Amino acid sequence: MIALQPIFRCSRAVRPTNVSRQGVLTLTRGFASSLRLSEELHKTPLYDFHVENKAKMVPFAGWSMPLSYGEIGQITAHKHVRSSAGLFDVSHMLQHTFTGPGSQEFLLSLCPSSLDKLKPYSSTLSVLLNDEGGIIDDTIITKHSDESFYVVTNAGRSKEDKEWISKKLSEWKGKEVKWDTLEGWGLVALQGPKASDVIKQIFLKGGKFDLDSIKFGQSAFVELDGVKCHVARGGYTGEDGFEISIPPANAVELTSKITKHPDVQLIGLGARDSLRLEAGMCLYGHDLDESVSPVEAALSWVIGKDRRAQDSQPSFPGKSRILSELSSGPSRRRVGFEITGSPAREGCKVFDSTGTTQLGIITSGIPSPTLGKNIAMGYIANGSHKKGTSVMVEVRKKLREAVVTPMPFVPTKYFK
Repeated sequence: MIALQPIFRCSRAVRPTNVSRQGVLTLTRGFASSLRLSEELHKTPLYDFHVENKAKMVPFAGWSMPLSYGEIGQITAHKHVRSSAGLFDVSHMLQHTFTGPGSQEFLLSLCPSSLDKLKPYSSTLSVLLNDEGGIIDDTIITKHSDESFYVVTNAGRSKEDKEWISKKLSEWKGKEVKWDTLEGWGLVALQGPKASDVIKQIFLKGGKFDLDSIKFGQSAFVELDGVKCHVARGGYTGEDGFEISIPPANAVELTSKITKHPDVQLIGLGARDSLRLEAGMCLYGHDLDESVSPVEAALSWVIGKDRRAQDSQPSFPGKSRILSELSSGPSRRRVGFEITGSPAREGCKVFDSTGTTQLGIITSGIPSPTLGKNIAMGYIANGSHKKGTSVMVEVRKKLREAVVTPMPFVPTKYFK
C-alpha cells in the first residue's frame, strides 16, 4: 500500500510475532493463535517464486507469505532497503476498482477525505469508517478520474471490507457504481533509494517513459516489457519507491526480472514491520481497530477541510463523533515513544513519570535497526501526548523510562 504521509497505513493486517521449528506462526487480534501452513491458506501469484528463492513461508492474515529469505536476517534485510532497494510481495492485499458516474460520490459516502479535490492519477491515504466513527480499515485511494478509482485495502480486513462495501452499495441511491476486485493480480512494492534507478535500467531504457514525472502520491499506467501495469509512487517504508500492480499472467515474469538486478533483494514480513514502524506507519489490528477514530489515530489530516462542516454533503459515517473530537479533542491520542532499557512490545502499559497512574498502552514496539534505540507507538491520554513528555513503560513487570517522541522516527525520503 502507498503511504501518503509520514504517519500511516495503513497496511496492514497482522504482524508475525513468533515462528516455531514446526513452522507455526503465532498471530494476534482476531486470528488463530497457531495456524499451520496448509492448503487452506491463500497463495499469492508469487508463492512458487518465493519457495524457489528459499523463503520461509508463514501464515499471515490467511495467506502463506514470506517471513524472510534463505539465511538473510531481518536486520540485514531492513538495512538493505534503507541503503539500496528491496522488493516486497504485497499481492495479498485487496485491489479494487470503482467505476461509473456515481463512483466518486459513493466513495465520499464511505470515507472522510476530499476525493473530489484530488487531481487525476493522484492518491490519498484514507479510512473506511463505521457508523460510530471507528476505523474499519485504512486504505489508499487513487483517483484516475471522477468516474474511475483504484483502491487498495488490507488482506486481514478483506471479509469485513467486502461486507461493508456490499452493504453500503446495496443501500446506494445515487448514480451507477461498478465495483470489482482484481483477483489474482500481482502487487509488488520496490522500496529504497535505488528503486527508481532499478526500474529505469530494467524497463525504461531509451526514454520509453519519464519515471520522474511520477511524484510521491502519484501514479500512471506504464508499459513494462509491453505489459500495462499500474505504477504508484509511494510505499510502506518511508523510502522512495513504487507499488506495481501486474496482471496475473505476467506477475512472476516481471517480478523475477526486477529481482535479477544486483541492487535488489527480496524482503519478507519481518523487515517490513520494522521499516514501517521506523516510518511511524500504522498496522491494522495493532495500531488501528474499529474502536479508534482517525482523530485518535493522529490521522486527522485525512479528513478534508471542506467535509468538516456539520451540514456538508455527502456525509460520512460517524461524522458527529469525529467533528466533536476535532473540536474538543479526543480522550486518547496515538504517539511515538523512545524507551530506555528493554524494548516495549504490544500490550505494555504506559504510566505517568511517577509510575502510579496508567496513561495508555503500547501497540507496536521494536529495537530500531536504523537508530539503535528502542522505539514504539501507542495511545496515551489526551494532555500527556506532547513531545518530550516523560513517562514510564512497564516491560516484563519492570518500569522503564520513556519519552513521547514525534514520528516518523526515521526521516522520510519521498520523491516530491
